[in-house]
Amino acid sequence: MAAALQVSIWRGKSAGGFVRYEVPRLQSQTVLDVVTHVQRHLAPDLSYRYACRVGMCGSCAMTVNGVARWTCRTHVAKVAGAGALEIAPLAHLPVIKDLVTDMSVFFDKWAQARGAFSGRASRHDPCAAVRPDSPRRRAVDAAIECIGCAVCYASCDVVRWRPEYLGPAALNRAWTLVNDERDTARAERLAAVSGDAGCHACHTHASCTERCPKGLSPTAAIAGLKRTIAREPGPGPA
Repeated sequence: MAAALQVSIWRGKSAGGFVRYEVPRLQSQTVLDVVTHVQRHLAPDLSYRYACRVGMCGSCAMTVNGVARWTCRTHVAKVAGAGALEIAPLAHLPVIKDLVTDMSVFFDKWAQARGAFSGRASRHDPCAAVRPDSPRRRAVDAAIECIGCAVCYASCDVVRWRPEYLGPAALNRAWTLVNDERDTARAERLAAVSGDAGCHACHTHASCTERCPKGLSPTAAIAGLKRTIAREPGPGPA
């Protein structure tokens, strides 16, 4: 194992470029450890995000050697066999500075896909009884663990080709709510995700499923939306 890593990190905004740093190579070292070392010892003005460091928040997602990843859960030994790393911000999002992206467009698409729960019960009503073995509940269970890290969004070819595409995370969220028996906005949500920028724009490359750190399959969720819209077209695209 080489004693040092040659690390290229994106600096600046969209018109920036890579800057090379040499970082000591350690046992059980994560990519986030590498970025932190650079910020603490070599470039104190380096901007990046992280919070939990244990794979729960998703805020440390970056592009590592061309692949979107959680840097806190990515060990250097798995991605830098030749002793080199290239670390960049997530793709398909505006760069604020260095490794920090503007997530507004990502979450705006959640809103466009009607990603907020809409119910009729109040806190004073009895809790809804939903059978855990019902088909719709199982469909929700398979997709509900998304934490909005945008790794799937940054990995999606369709987002790259068509910036207006809602993206796998927003559509995955819509799928969970379409299957939520308590939700009252099913028809409006199906209309919102059935337009030109919705689920039918997916080319089923499955990059989102391959890269999801939570092991979810937005590809399956999007296919579920397509099937549901074919059966229940609703009021038409929003």
